[in-house]
Amino acid sequence: MGELKGKRVVLRPTTEADAEELRHILETTEVATWWGRVPEGFPLGDDPDATRFTVLAEGRIAGLIQFGEESDPDYRHAWIDLYVDPALQNRGLGTDAIETLVPHLLDERGHHRITIDPATDNAAAIRCYEKAGFRPVGVMRSAWRDSWSGEWRDTLLMELVAADRR
Repeated sequence: MGELKGKRVVLRPTTEADAEELRHILETTEVATWWGRVPEGFPLGDDPDATRFTVLAEGRIAGLIQFGEESDPDYRHAWIDLYVDPALQNRGLGTDAIETLVPHLLDERGHHRITIDPATDNAAAIRCYEKAGFRPVGVMRSAWRDSWSGEWRDTLLMELVAADRR
């Protein structure tokens, strides 16, 4: 899989050369609050079900976007998740990264539906996903264990369906 070019970002497959900076960003309070502790082997060996791209913007590593796929034909869809360096947030880079990945998932990978599930109190992420065309479906109660507090937290299931695409 090659690079994907957006309006302001480039998504390239994550490599070992990106790992240190991606871990550093993940360790920032603003990102770790929502993503939890850095998993062993992140970003290349911790989740074999995720395909990861390093987000490049403004001449540097700006974050990470990932997707996974449900392959059962009766439930086929993709899920995505991302984070952006706090120093680069509120500039539309997250929205651009999503808008860059979505056509790849719909048009090239053949998905008709994409989901994302931010914490219900992550207002900035929810706004970003809505700008990229995702719509709330419902609250999934106690769906995510916060690795800092150990408490189960609610998430907002959001989806983008190809038939509704702008």
